[in-house]
Amino acid sequence: MFIVYVLKSQVAPKSYVGYTSNLDRRLSEHNAGKSSYTSKYVPWVVIHKELFSSAMLAKQREKFLKSRAGRNFLKIVFSKLI
Repeated sequence: MFIVYVLKSQVAPKSYVGYTSNLDRRLSEHNAGKSSYTSKYVPWVVIHKELFSSAMLAKQREKFLKSRAGRNFLKIVFSKLI
């Protein structure tokens, strides 16, 4: 099982999209500063996740969510939650 996730920084208006097979481990790595981009905005929390049966599908979804259209999609989804 693969997970596409969206993180939100608790100290800055930043988000991060990624995919992994182990979300707990990956979130710990982000919060430990092991990623160059996310290390600047620690701590992070998971605000969205989607499950996929293959790495290929997860990678495609991650790529979409990182695109302009994907970012706009996330803004619309999260604006409805507020």
